[in-house]
Amino acid sequence: MLDTELNDAKAKLEKSLGQLVHDFKAIRTGRATTAIVDHVQIEAYGSIMPLSQVASVTVPEASCLLIKPWDKSMLKHIERGLTEANLGMTPQSDGSVIRLNLPPLSTERRKQLVGQAKEATEKAKVAMRNVRRDSIKAIETKGKADKLPEDVVKKSSEKIGDFLKDFEGKAEKMFKEKSDDIMNF
Repeated sequence: MLDTELNDAKAKLEKSLGQLVHDFKAIRTGRATTAIVDHVQIEAYGSIMPLSQVASVTVPEASCLLIKPWDKSMLKHIERGLTEANLGMTPQSDGSVIRLNLPPLSTERRKQLVGQAKEATEKAKVAMRNVRRDSIKAIETKGKADKLPEDVVKKSSEKIGDFLKDFEGKAEKMFKEKSDDIMNF
């Protein structure tokens, strides 16, 4: 009867968790990852493009990113885009590729990054709670419209609450893993 609403709620909770995963990719740990430069925009051929559309980005070592433009004439534009992105790293060009060396993280910077991860986790949990509220409201509305028994509506609402607890637990687990990764690598 209310399976559609329950499935919708679960899908929205999974989407919130997926957004948290995406947010975590942008928070750097001690090792290099291509996600660090995913948001970098490059002015190329008269328009603004993501870095991934003008160059390949690889991780040759744990603390270095290698950016190889597909068109050598784009090297200066890519360098400027990386500098303007304010990544905390200075791009080093050898005329054909650009290297970004990740500086080691200080304890203070690690704590700031853990704070960013905590903030992203809290934002995801708030989104999940909003999903719960909206889903319970939809269930109650449908229950009244279809004249469903109160216990069916109540059980469905409790299921939504159980889904929320499960997904909040997953978010907390992900936060703990991310913070351990930041503090210990």
